[in-house]
Amino acid sequence: MARTAVPTLHALANPARFVALARPATPVLLWAGIVLLAIGCWAGLTQTPPDYLQGESVRILYIHVPSAWLGMGGWSGLAISSIAFLVWRHPLADVAARAIAMPGAVFAAVCLVTGSIWGRPTWGTWWQWDGRLTSMLLLFFVYCGYMALARADAERGGDGRIPALYGIAGTVLLPIIRYSVVWWNTLHQGPSIGLTRSSIAGSILWPLGFTMAGFTLLFAAIVLMRMRATLARLKAEARLRRMARP
Repeated sequence: MARTAVPTLHALANPARFVALARPATPVLLWAGIVLLAIGCWAGLTQTPPDYLQGESVRILYIHVPSAWLGMGGWSGLAISSIAFLVWRHPLADVAARAIAMPGAVFAAVCLVTGSIWGRPTWGTWWQWDGRLTSMLLLFFVYCGYMALARADAERGGDGRIPALYGIAGTVLLPIIRYSVVWWNTLHQGPSIGLTRSSIAGSILWPLGFTMAGFTLLFAAIVLMRMRATLARLKAEARLRRMARP
């Protein structure tokens, strides 16, 4: 099985085959994400009770939690793509990493903004330099650094190894973000949702599954669109170079 895994991976990573699969998959993921997100937002705003402590502000969790998940999950995908690029030297892996960076940074920013809005009525302040907030802010800056480095590498005709190494190195922030509320005593609440239990009441929690799934599908659709656009641009540039040859 291990012997056939790598050839299969290379076959699926073929740019032409990828585009053939991604073209019909993109609208399916996009519209499925929009529908799930609409259901989740409608249910979260109209079908759940206010929290007994936080009141109506608890409804921000339906946006804040998926944004935090995708901010961290996006960097995980970027790092995995970077590893695949360094190991197999397949250009599609580099394209995937660069396509993930922008939506990952956007969701990290949304996480910070919604967390600040949520913190104002809950903590009495817009911002607190605690472990979770500070490490998430650092992740946003790391995303920005990756995008700047990838652009500079492309402009100078680099081989993509430096951005890939940077993408792998940035994963050091992920366990810090995940366990910051455990390692340090800060304003941010501890883990509320686990694999087997949750401290959030079920009557409030259930729409979160819809918004989590909806945002995740939207994220995947955006990444596919960005990858297809990059591949189309590279194909056009290669064609122009061939035409320019004497």
